[in-house]
Order: sequence, then C-alpha cells, then structure tokens
Amino acid sequence: MGEKTDATQGSPAGWHQAIFVTSMSTSFEELTDSYSCIFFDAFGVLKSSAGVYPGVLDRVQELRERGKEIFVVTNDASKSPAQMAQGAYSNAAGEVIIEEERIITSGLLATEYLRSKVRSGYVAFLGKDESAYYIERAGLKPLHVAALVPEVHPKALVLLDDEGFDWSRDLNAALNLVRQHNMPVVVANTDITYPSKRNEVGIAIGGIAQLLQVALGHQFTQFGKPDPMIFNYAFERAKEKKPELTKRDILMVGDTLTTDIHGGNKFGVDTALVLSGVTLPHEAPALMRSKGIVPTYICDDILS
Repeated sequence: MGEKTDATQGSPAGWHQAIFVTSMSTSFEELTDSYSCIFFDAFGVLKSSAGVYPGVLDRVQELRERGKEIFVVTNDASKSPAQMAQGAYSNAAGEVIIEEERIITSGLLATEYLRSKVRSGYVAFLGKDESAYYIERAGLKPLHVAALVPEVHPKALVLLDDEGFDWSRDLNAALNLVRQHNMPVVVANTDITYPSKRNEVGIAIGGIAQLLQVALGHQFTQFGKPDPMIFNYAFERAKEKKPELTKRDILMVGDTLTTDIHGGNKFGVDTALVLSGVTLPHEAPALMRSKGIVPTYICDDILS
C-alpha cells in the first residue's frame, strides 16, 4: 500500500514489461495536492455492491476539508442521486458526506434524452423500482417489463439496472417487445461488470445490453463513461461551485481502464487508476498493453 505510479514513463520493479510505468513514492493524498477537483468513480473506488469501503468517507471528508471539490461520476443508474447520498454517502451519524448535487449518474443523461425524444406516455424498463426515478424525472410513466400487457404500448425501453427482474422471463419479454415494436432502446449504464466484493465482479446492465443487441441485431442508445458527455455534465456542475475551474485542475479516479480512464483521457483530464476494483494488480500491465489505455497515475486505492 502507498505506492503510486506515474503510468507515462518507464517500468517499476515487480511489473515485468509494463508499458511506460514508473514507481513513485508519492501517496494518493500527496497526489491530490496538485488538483482542486476530483471526480471519483463509485463502484471499485468508493464502494462495492456490499457497501462503501472502510475509511472511504473519512478520506472524502478530509479532502473536502482541504478545499477539494469532490464529485462522484458514475454509470450507476440503480437509484436517484438523493438516495445514493442518503444511503452510501452518509456516515454512521447520518451526516451526508457527498450531497446529491455532487453525484453525477449516467441515468441523468438518459433522462435528458427521454425528455427530448419521447416526451409522453409509457416507458418500459429493466431494473429495480428505484431506478424508474430516471423515467419519472423525464415526466414519463415507467412500466416494468414484467408488467407489460397487450393493450399498453410503451414508447421506449430503458435498461437501468441488473437487479429487480427475472433474468429469463423478463429478458425474453424485453427482447420480444423490441422485435414487435419500433422503439428506441436506451442503456443508462454502459458498465459490463461491477465489483460485487473484493476480487469478484458481477454482470452489469451494460453486459445485458450487449446480449440483447446481438440477439436483435440493433444498436442501442447508450449513456455513461467512457462517453465524454457525462464528464462534460460533471465539469459544468463543478464550474458552478468553482467558476475558474479548468480541466487541468481535475483528476478522474477510477478502477476500470475502458470506462473511467479511457473516458477521462478523452475528456482531457488527468486520470488515476486504482487497483481496488475490477482491475487487479497482476492484470493491469497486460490490460494497458492490450487496450492501449494508459492512466496518468496508478494507485493501490484512495486510502494509501
């Protein structure tokens, strides 16, 4: 713990033939001295499906006390930012450490799309009941795929979360709904997997979306990292707090090369890959070589 690497130069001991990675002694805490705003991914950085990692809220509180602007930029569309703030990002005393206005979810982008493209009527969805927030927020009527009836014709299908439905029954219902009706299909979370606990992952709704796309031969409308749109959304929200903010002031911290790091790199901010989520330490060098995605830094986690 405590080793941080700059992934733009050389190769550290123990990382045989890693691409341009040099060990540095600077801790994550010291790394943050160079940035006034930090975008954190949620799963694999701050939490897993089992809950927030121990010590994370204390670290976030300490960063905020040092004057850092903190935002969560997540592909999680399973519940509203308010529910996330009151749940995962509140301490044992009930104090909210990361407020809802600092939580930028891919579901918010799906809401904007629905507002402009669908406008009225029913929208079918896959996910937990809480995830229907993003449909209701657009002024539309959510209808769970399990509740489909012949006399109701949804205007769109939204894939929100990997829980809250029967995979066999409801995936087949969603498949046939799209086959039988010409409608947009919106994916509000592009993640293929997510950390379920340390060193284990589960299949996310983005993985389910890929299955349905192959089965249908369709291309869905997708929102979330690595698309720069979500980073721009977060950037504009951050500038409301600090109008003089530039991209040079921002560090994106994530656990996944293809979403967090690739997206941050494309948006033009510095990136830090942490090894506390889906990217395991022994896999990181080979993944960077094979995918050609190189973070600015590599850290064990945000606590070291």
